[in-house]
Amino acid sequence: MIKPTKQSDITHQWQYIDANDQVVGRISTKIAQLLVGKSKPYFVRHLDCGDHVVVVNADKVRVTGRKETNKTYTSYSGYPAGLKRTSFEKMQHEKPLEILRRSVSGMLPKNKLRDVWLKRLHLFKGSEHPYGDKLIK
Repeated sequence: MIKPTKQSDITHQWQYIDANDQVVGRISTKIAQLLVGKSKPYFVRHLDCGDHVVVVNADKVRVTGRKETNKTYTSYSGYPAGLKRTSFEKMQHEKPLEILRRSVSGMLPKNKLRDVWLKRLHLFKGSEHPYGDKLIK
């Protein structure tokens, strides 16, 4: 008989990923699966089963094809003429961590757990981070 998963059965582990010279889309899918917890044997969609994910060298990700010159990020304030467009190159210089955060956010399910999962995504520019003692390699 299959036992249902309870909130008390769930454990949140710490995962470590080095994003140095990784393609944004491919690494984002791995991060999204770890945040949701799909690889866990007790995974259920309505509970938060995922892990904490620490990503170092998140500013050194790369893209393929012509995305470096053609890709744009948009944001809308809600006001007339409030649409802002930012190119990939500009975003890489000003907010390099935002590229990976937006990519992972787009790959997560659009539900009430999305904000909870994104709080467990820890992005860092260099190889230094404050979570060294919690990590499982």
